[in-house]
Amino acid sequence: MPRVFTSTKFQKRYKKQTEAVKQAAREQEQIFLQNTHDPSLETHKLHGRDHESWAYSVTHKIRIKFIFITTDIVMYLDIGTHDEVY
Repeated sequence: MPRVFTSTKFQKRYKKQTEAVKQAAREQEQIFLQNTHDPSLETHKLHGRDHESWAYSVTHKIRIKFIFITTDIVMYLDIGTHDEVY
């Protein structure tokens, strides 16, 4: 099970999310902690300037962008819509 740390940017953006999005994020994180590549998360590697980052779906519109520091340490970088995160 990976340990998750959060960037300052992620923390600020998370606070601005609705309660419904925060609840969905908590639920999806539980799945993520069990299997970072669970199909329901739609985990995918990013490209271009974010080529070292990954993202997974919280809702149809909201994503969490993250990086693997090691195989068992993850840093959440951002949360928001596709346009906000990428």
